[in-house]
Amino acid sequence: MARWSVEQVLALAPDATSRKAGTRLGAAGPWSGTGCDATGAVWGLCQGSGSTPYRTVVDTTGPAYACSCPSRKFPCKHALGLLLLRASDDAAFRLAEPADWVEEWLAGRRVRAAQKGGGAAAGGDSARRPVDTDAARKRAERRAERVTGGAHELEQRLGDLLRGGLAATDRSGYGLWEETAARMVDAQAPGLAARVRELGAITGSGAGWPVRLLEECGLLHLLATAWLGRDRLPEPLAATVRTRVGLPMSAEGPPIRDHWLVLAQYDTPDGKIVTRRIWLYGRGSGRTALLLSFGAAGRSPDRALPVGATVDAELTPYPGGGQLRAELGEQFGTTAAAGPPPGIAAAAAPAVYGNALREDPWLDAWPVTLRDVIPVPSKDGWQVADAHAEAHADGPATAHADARTGSALPIAPAALSRPGLWKLVALSGGGPVTVFGELGHRGFDPFAAWDPGERQEDGRVTGGSVVQLA
Repeated sequence: MARWSVEQVLALAPDATSRKAGTRLGAAGPWSGTGCDATGAVWGLCQGSGSTPYRTVVDTTGPAYACSCPSRKFPCKHALGLLLLRASDDAAFRLAEPADWVEEWLAGRRVRAAQKGGGAAAGGDSARRPVDTDAARKRAERRAERVTGGAHELEQRLGDLLRGGLAATDRSGYGLWEETAARMVDAQAPGLAARVRELGAITGSGAGWPVRLLEECGLLHLLATAWLGRDRLPEPLAATVRTRVGLPMSAEGPPIRDHWLVLAQYDTPDGKIVTRRIWLYGRGSGRTALLLSFGAAGRSPDRALPVGATVDAELTPYPGGGQLRAELGEQFGTTAAAGPPPGIAAAAAPAVYGNALREDPWLDAWPVTLRDVIPVPSKDGWQVADAHAEAHADGPATAHADARTGSALPIAPAALSRPGLWKLVALSGGGPVTVFGELGHRGFDPFAAWDPGERQEDGRVTGGSVVQLA
């Protein structure tokens, strides 16, 4: 059975409060009846304020959690505490047959998995119901017409904006953008509406905001005109345009089974929902994939995978040029710890991002894994420098790496205020590390790093644990 590290367990916490509460329960004191089995199940009884202890069980192959506590957080603090105890005190768990209440829950999971698989094999209830393809086609055509009307209106508004001058937007306030975004929502183009709302945050955001506003208006104009001329685009790019505009897309194509390394997991608030992004790397296929899941405001999404673990699973990709999003399918076996993915030099990373922009011009960033880089301070903040950059005569290369020469990449402003930056600096200690993150026009945003470990006399490398930075 895979045994997760403390860092991997804490990465599953839905929020800082749960992380803190789970840490307090990560000792043997409140626990009794703990155990585990060879299939990946871990269970225990946690004594709370009442007379009856809470029954907690975790299936690490999912992962999936169950607890008798009334918490609505997922996973709850008891599940986190149980996994933290498992990570720090292996002697607290004995290999045993599951208790009755554990076996009942595990059996229910097996039944649901079998029903899901059987439904997929037989086509499910939806396959037995007749599909009104004509009605679906007419609904799609009506929505496309509304989006087209919205794109024409957006083009007119952008033209009026440029004729009146960008300086006028500073006086109009956010209402100008919100009203335009509302019109795009009415046109059933939520992707256009989201990009319009982002324009409102640029106005008055600091020195040089007119240049940034003009750049984003140009990308918005490109998206609107691409939609209007989508019939003349190659199908992969047309699919990307449909996705960017906000039309619903479904995963399609044959599923890809691989051992997927969990590179990073982080949440971002998007209005009234929370979006969770999980980055995966296929050990066999060499593919990078993105899983998206969503939760209501104030609640984290249900799906969670431990960073640094490897999951044997099937993924079905979404269509579109340069699109990395995929849907997680059937999972096989247990998760297991693994080392870092293969990386590239810092100097090669901008070309990778540039090539991705050919397939999707609206990309804000692209996932890259950098090998042998060192975080160093720079004039404007921090950067990750190539550890093998040519040394200067007056000192080591790491102290003189220059982002302008391609031997270093500036760290994105959003990452400078996160504690993950200092974790990266501490992990490196002036030495090279492997770092995964997203590279965009604002710089490199690191999400996970791997301890290089220590080389033993027999040549073996020990350590190599992952540290989450997001």
